Amino acid sequence: MSNFWCQKHEFTYFGQEREIDMGWRGIMGFEYGIVQAPLGPDISGPELVAAVANAGALGLLRVPDWEDPDYVRQLITKTRTLTNKPFGIGVILAFPHKGNVKAILDEKVAVLQLYWGECSKELVLEAHKAGVKVVHQIGSYEEAKKAADAGVDAIIVQGREAGGHVIGQDGLITLLPRVVDLVRGRDIAVIAAGGIVDERGYVAALALGAQGVSLGTRFLATEESYAHPTYKRKLIEFDQTEYADIFGRARWPGAPHRVLATPFFMEWKALPSHENETNQPVIGRTIIHGREREVRRFAGTVPNATTTGDIESMAMYAGQSIGLIKEILPAGEVIKRIVEGAQRLIDQQFAPVN
Repeated sequence: MSNFWCQKHEFTYFGQEREIDMGWRGIMGFEYGIVQAPLGPDISGPELVAAVANAGALGLLRVPDWEDPDYVRQLITKTRTLTNKPFGIGVILAFPHKGNVKAILDEKVAVLQLYWGECSKELVLEAHKAGVKVVHQIGSYEEAKKAADAGVDAIIVQGREAGGHVIGQDGLITLLPRVVDLVRGRDIAVIAAGGIVDERGYVAALALGAQGVSLGTRFLATEESYAHPTYKRKLIEFDQTEYADIFGRARWPGAPHRVLATPFFMEWKALPSHENETNQPVIGRTIIHGREREVRRFAGTVPNATTTGDIESMAMYAGQSIGLIKEILPAGEVIKRIVEGAQRLIDQQFAPVN
C-alpha cells in the first residue's frame, strides 16, 4: 500500500555516476506523502479536507465523539461535493464509534484512521473487505506491534511533541526509527507526526525512515480550518506550549494533551487533580457537528468558528513547533511550500559538490 513515488538523482562519486532513489513523495496512492491530521472535534471539516485532497495530499475528517451515522454520511457527502479526490476520516476508539465506522465503510471512504484504542484484526479485515485502507496512530512501540499484527496499511507514529491529545511519552526522534525497523519487510507505510510543520521536519522524518508526515497544528493555522479566528491568531502570537491534563478530565479521563501556554492556562496549570469541568461555570456556547453545546471552564472543547464567549479561556491545542508558524495560509499553499521546499532541501543538502 505504500506505493512511493520516487525522485531520482544522478550523483558522481569518484568519477562514477550512480543513480540514487529518494522516496519523498506519495504514500498509499496519494500524490504527496503529507497527511492532514483529523482535527477535533470538527476543525478539519469538509472545506479543509477537500482543499488538502485537491492539493494531492491526504485530508482526514473527524467524526463526532458520539454515535451519529446519518450525520457521518452527510459529512462525507458534503466533502464529496467539494472534491473528487479520495480522502479519509478519523475515529477516536475511546468514544462510541461502531455505528459511525459502519457508515464510513458503507460509504467506502478511502482511509479509516484510528486513534486512542486498540485496532482489532476483525476491524481491519472488515475495512479491507469494503475496500477501505486502515491507518492506526500510535504513541508507543507496543502499540505499533499490535497495529502491525492487526494488518493495518499504515502506522502514524505520534511523538510527545504533538499538539492535542498525546497518547505516548516518547519523542518522535527515538520512537520513529524503532517502528520503521519493526515493520521492515512488511507492506506497512510509516508516517511521522509531532512537531512537523515545514520541509525541514519532512526531510528529517524521511531521514529517520518515515514515508510520509502527518501535520496537525500547521493545518489548524490555515484559511480553511474551522477554528475560531482568535484561536488561529494565537497560533501565530505564541511560541510556547505545555504538556497538560487540565482540560476535559471528566469527558475524557487519562487523556493528556499539549496546549498553547496562554495566560489562562498558566494561571490554572496546577489545577488540583480532583477538579474537572463538571462543576465549573459556563464560559461560552458553540455548535459542534450540528449540536448546540455549552462550554464550561476547563472543558476540552476547542473554539470553532461558531463559538462565542470567553474564547481566550478555552482549550487551544498546539504542537511544540508552534514557533515556526508565522502566518495563516491556504491549505494548498502549505502543501505546495512543503513539497517544493523539500525538493530544494534535498537538492541542496545531498547534491554532490563539483
